[in-house]
Amino acid sequence: MELKEKVQEKYGAAALRVQSGDGSCCGTASSRGSCDPITSNLYDSGETSAIPEEAVRASLGCGNPTALAQLKPGEIVLDLGSGGGIDVLLSARRVAPGGKAYGLDMTDEMLALARENQQKAGVENVEFLKGEIENIPLPDNSVDVIISNCVINLSGDKDRVLREAFRVLKPGGRFAVSDVVVRGEVPAEVRRSMELWIGCIAGALRDYEYVSKLAKAGFDSIDIEPTRVYQVEDARKFLATAGLNVDAIAPQVEGKFMSAFVRAVKPGTADCCGPSCCK
Repeated sequence: MELKEKVQEKYGAAALRVQSGDGSCCGTASSRGSCDPITSNLYDSGETSAIPEEAVRASLGCGNPTALAQLKPGEIVLDLGSGGGIDVLLSARRVAPGGKAYGLDMTDEMLALARENQQKAGVENVEFLKGEIENIPLPDNSVDVIISNCVINLSGDKDRVLREAFRVLKPGGRFAVSDVVVRGEVPAEVRRSMELWIGCIAGALRDYEYVSKLAKAGFDSIDIEPTRVYQVEDARKFLATAGLNVDAIAPQVEGKFMSAFVRAVKPGTADCCGPSCCK
């Protein structure tokens, strides 16, 4: 099975579990050992009180990009890999009045769940699009902010994702995503096990790789800010089940896998009105 099909299968099944009332998407954490510390406590109750419970339960993210991106009224936001729609709905409220939030997802089940959640929330300045993050179905220079929540690491062609993000951002537009990154060297066998625990099918980038790929795509003002560092104890049960000697590998893992807020800017001025940027 190809990577894209594996991702669709995993997230389609997660959406169906939520719709059926059979637990949360953290049900996928049977492959992680527990929901913590990856998907828990990412949003405060003040944020989620106006969001349908199904949107909250469908969250498979590793951060809260809507809060960290400092969204402003009137902005156009695009969420790459929008899943059940929690970050899109939160973004839509932050950019109102006058702004709009797009959600992009390739999984029919997640799109259906997201649209259902939008209807329940009564949020109108939202549009969910079907497509792949490697081929964003929006025109050049059309978005002020791109967010994403632990999805880019799932792509098998991250360079293309970042080029597409650069393309659709307006000059001066912001790239502001939560993602999993790795710092330092980790043995291949251990890395594979840790990524399975975290839920990264394709593999997380090292922090310097992320910076390099963003720069190659054309971004500047690049910054990676750790938001949650995963400790070996968090994954002890899963790693032991995988046949690894946890105490022996602890020095090779401790503090090297983390959720991070990745920021970058498309060069140019946001108020450009030349033929190439105001469409």
